Amino acid sequence: MMKSKMKFLILVGDGMGDMPIDSLNGQTPLEAAQTPAMDFVTRHGILGRLQTVPDGYHPGSDVANLSLLGYKPSEVYTGRSPLEAASLGVDLADGEIAFRCNLVNTKEEAGTLTMVDYSGGHINTEEAAELIAAINREFSDDAIKLYPGVSYRHLLVYTGATEGLTTVPPHDYTGRDVTGFRRAYEKFPVLNDFINRAGRILQNHPLNTNRVQQGKLPANNVWLWGEGRAPSMDTLMQGYGVTGALISAVDLLKGIGVYAGMEVIDVPGATGYLDTNYQGKVDAALKALEQKDLVLVHVEAPDETGHQGLLQEKIQAIEDFDQKIVQPLLNAMQEITDFRLVVCMDHFTPLHLKTHIADPVPFALFDSRNPQQKNDLGYSEKNGNVSKLFLEDGSDFLRLILEK
Repeated sequence: MMKSKMKFLILVGDGMGDMPIDSLNGQTPLEAAQTPAMDFVTRHGILGRLQTVPDGYHPGSDVANLSLLGYKPSEVYTGRSPLEAASLGVDLADGEIAFRCNLVNTKEEAGTLTMVDYSGGHINTEEAAELIAAINREFSDDAIKLYPGVSYRHLLVYTGATEGLTTVPPHDYTGRDVTGFRRAYEKFPVLNDFINRAGRILQNHPLNTNRVQQGKLPANNVWLWGEGRAPSMDTLMQGYGVTGALISAVDLLKGIGVYAGMEVIDVPGATGYLDTNYQGKVDAALKALEQKDLVLVHVEAPDETGHQGLLQEKIQAIEDFDQKIVQPLLNAMQEITDFRLVVCMDHFTPLHLKTHIADPVPFALFDSRNPQQKNDLGYSEKNGNVSKLFLEDGSDFLRLILEK
């Protein structure tokens, strides 16, 4: 049984935000979805907007989720991949640079390289581990270290110069020409050699041959991006005086949790997609709250479906988040203790763009001590825009949640 001390929950539906869609009669997927739990939180709580991505920053989940945990990216952000390195237990030494290494599907025709799929056909973790192991068996260089992660997301640590290298997220270029971005690596011989050799290994691997025979996309190439050195960050205890736990299937989020001094909880069956273990995340959150002040639960599926441009799947992901995460946690917490619960997103991932944008995101904050209905608004992008409460950075957001 929990103590009577106030508890805090931040529930993040990654990339839920979108734009009005004609086939939905001008609604967004969030407006079209059935979301009674998030609507309850909104109607009985505080509705506002938060600028998770400051001016001048790429609208990535790294920057946005740092903001959701009370950090100012301008003070702590050094790149995406160092955070992912932390999630894998990889400590970056001086001079080491971490890269995200995606398993991707590309197509080359007439000298043009096209990014077909940023996730290698949404390859599962077990198959991906086999492919990463094959690359590691054939590739040995003191300047390169490759570590397996989850699904298509892996880590490369490089010792060497990167000045002048511009990398891009592959999910920003689905179906587009990436020839110029690939050629940027030709000025960095060690990285260029790794990409070439890894590609040949993947293209000839029996696992990918089997995937093609099964009608699946092969993970036939690697893509390096999101590079950076180790950041310096205060923990949540140092910055805000609270203990915390973080639950996510995504290495990036786990790495933020490591640097934030949070307990990072691995839930069996958490995939980062529609088939994730929702009940396992709920159970883990409730158990963590027995000891911790604050728990952040992150669900990646709305973002993944947004990157793929899948309308019905995005609506399903939003409804699953509402019904399988928000509702059961809301119900359980009301039986246990006083709490404050936030529903939010880190950024928008519009279906027509298949990538992120930096618009302010709506959030709703429910306080169990003051549950009366305050408005008739549901949780949506449009309703967030009518709120007079606008927060410019994550430190204001977390202080509001914690009443500091």
